[in-house]
Amino acid sequence: MKVAERYGPGHRILVTGGAGFVPSHLVDALIARGCAVVALDNFVTGSKENVAHLLDTPTFTLVEADISDGLPAHPALSERFDAILHMASPASPTDFEKLPVEILRVGSVATLALLERATADGARFLMASTSEAYGDPKEHPQRETYWGNVNPIGIRSVYDEAKRFSEAATMAYRRSRGLDTAIVRIFNTYGPRMRPDDGRAIPTFISQALRGAPITVHGSGNQTRSICYVADLVRGILLLLDSGEAGPVNCGTEHEMSMRQLAETIVSLCDSSSEVTYVTRSADDPEMRRPDLTLARELLGYEPTVTPDEGLRRTIEYFRERLG
Repeated sequence: MKVAERYGPGHRILVTGGAGFVPSHLVDALIARGCAVVALDNFVTGSKENVAHLLDTPTFTLVEADISDGLPAHPALSERFDAILHMASPASPTDFEKLPVEILRVGSVATLALLERATADGARFLMASTSEAYGDPKEHPQRETYWGNVNPIGIRSVYDEAKRFSEAATMAYRRSRGLDTAIVRIFNTYGPRMRPDDGRAIPTFISQALRGAPITVHGSGNQTRSICYVADLVRGILLLLDSGEAGPVNCGTEHEMSMRQLAETIVSLCDSSSEVTYVTRSADDPEMRRPDLTLARELLGYEPTVTPDEGLRRTIEYFRERLG
């Protein structure tokens, strides 16, 4: 399956959360295609540093605003968009405790506002969903047909249910308004531009290993994740955007490893003296995560290419330079 490039020179794209970790890499890829990109971010978790290299690019505009309050009056937002990519949302476990209402709002009122704008513009709307939609899964690997096992009132529920609501809203607009939509379910992704204090395992382990501090693994460390380097994820998202497929489509890799293995790998790659220690496991922490990529392969021709060691080395180098 080969997907033809649908968006390029002459197309205007809105990316919410555009200064965040994954979205900023997506903005880079769209700019490289020749698209005119408007990135909207309130910098709650995103950083201007992630898009600073684009500020003098004529085809790039950065708008500081909270999409949960609606699209602001800004010249760059007054013209029609060809595609809208809703990537905005705090996404780390520490954010779930610190920013619960913000997460719920960006996954509900912001989603509805953007769906309305996409409908008015006749734009393709791509919703960035998550593997968290599957909760603590009873199915392994997780297929898109699996409905999930989510605690609707747990500490993680603000993120899980916001994304599930966004998926429902996206499909409602597709069915009732004829909107051209897509849903991508993003699995654990890592790479340059992650926050050192992100709270997720990879930036935490790397920061600790580079300092020679103990590596804090939650629980027994036997819980697993499938880790995806950001370049592979961005390629998958663009394939879905170009394809015209509705999804949901899983995007990630099948490189599954336990948290203990991940910690030990990072210690080795950092050539660190850090020792692995164990701390209390957080509530509703999923036991295992690995996407079934059959649909992504069949519909998009998607195939991740970056190995864990290669991706982790690139990420470690980024943090080494950043942390000094």
